[in-house]
Amino acid sequence: MYKKMVLTGVIALLALTVVSCGVGKKAVQIKGSDTMVNLGQAWSEDFMKANPAISIAVTGGGSGTGIAALIGGTTDITQASRNMEPKEIAQAKKRGIDPKEIHVANDGITLVVNPANPVSKLTRQQLSDIYTGKIKNWKEVSGHDLKIVALSRERNSGTHVFFLEHVVKMGDPKNKNEFAPSILMMPSSQAIIEEVNSNPSAIGYVGLGYLTPKEKALAVANSKGSAYVVPSVRSVLSKQYPISRSLLFYTNGEPSGEVKPFVDYVLSPAGQKIVLKMDFVPVK
Repeated sequence: MYKKMVLTGVIALLALTVVSCGVGKKAVQIKGSDTMVNLGQAWSEDFMKANPAISIAVTGGGSGTGIAALIGGTTDITQASRNMEPKEIAQAKKRGIDPKEIHVANDGITLVVNPANPVSKLTRQQLSDIYTGKIKNWKEVSGHDLKIVALSRERNSGTHVFFLEHVVKMGDPKNKNEFAPSILMMPSSQAIIEEVNSNPSAIGYVGLGYLTPKEKALAVANSKGSAYVVPSVRSVLSKQYPISRSLLFYTNGEPSGEVKPFVDYVLSPAGQKIVLKMDFVPVK
């Protein structure tokens, strides 16, 4: 009986210790864009060093996943590489969620090919023709006689939506263009990078922060006759690169509680320094 009482006491003490260790540790959930997931993790790690009482968990899954989590009330911050659609905002408001959009960084969607591919530049129209299936062979754009293997992010990705609107549809909402059935939908930006690295026929698009020395980034011209521009921090910041976009946070109303100091940090010089370190482009 005595041993049982001692054991019970030890278990209770351990439970109290575990609870005590967790007291004051406040968790912030961040979900959404795969393009931004590494950036979000870098921000979180740097922030938590100075704010050990706040725990931040960052997961990807795509901008659509993050927006759905905001609407469902299961995330504090959504990371998105596209704007919320009016129907998504309406759904959120029906559920008592008031989406607040915060511009936290910029990005250039980067077209990547294998270094063995001699093609080094394309117009936005040529890219549209490749992704709609009108251009099927690299020889049609001064490359080798090889069938083009075009890679895209899946439909839940904000990068997919942005590329569809601004490249495939050429920025015209009335344009009927869609991705060709032959386009390979990839689960992540990393999957696109790996396929391009191993396949000389492949072309794909990723956020600027995913570019490594193993791929070749294509220069892009807005139209025939205009300048070809290589994606870089400088060309995105100056708005010379034609496929640039904003990277966003969404919160439920104005940031408050533990979310506010984190958002303030992200927009501070220290947070924007992390943006540069991760090969994205600061807000200013």
